Amino acid sequence: MRELVDRGWEDGRVQAAPPRAGQRRVRVNVAESPLSWLRARGHIDARQFEAGERLRADYETASLGARVTMRWDTSPRAPGRRGASEALDPSLAQISAKRRFDAAVAAVGPGLEDVMWRVVCAGEGLAVAEKSLGWPARAGKLVLGLALDRLASHYGLATK
Repeated sequence: MRELVDRGWEDGRVQAAPPRAGQRRVRVNVAESPLSWLRARGHIDARQFEAGERLRADYETASLGARVTMRWDTSPRAPGRRGASEALDPSLAQISAKRRFDAAVAAVGPGLEDVMWRVVCAGEGLAVAEKSLGWPARAGKLVLGLALDRLASHYGLATK
């Protein structure tokens, strides 16, 4: 899906806000994930991209993201026909996705998991992730590549 918007360009970076008067403009697809952006520009290979997409799918299936609205799933029933605890249990798909996610993050290892989680799961841009981690510019791309390589090895994805 494409959702193109105009953003401001300043100091070699795309700004989060619309362009100000006289500021250079750039058109951005806000529906594109940071991982697919890196793939489209040749910064990561197909194996790394596939590993990142698998991790993101497990993250979303396990519902590990922050909730921004009210939960609209069914409320617990009164204990009569079925017990209240039965309605509150997470699904088996969520449980197995959470286990796969935890195993994958553990396989990547400490120090590499931070930038991988921020870019792949939280959807932060690489520049934003580097800044929030206090890293120098372009260091995140190298570390993310290493993390995605370990993740691909964990998933058993063959090198091409």
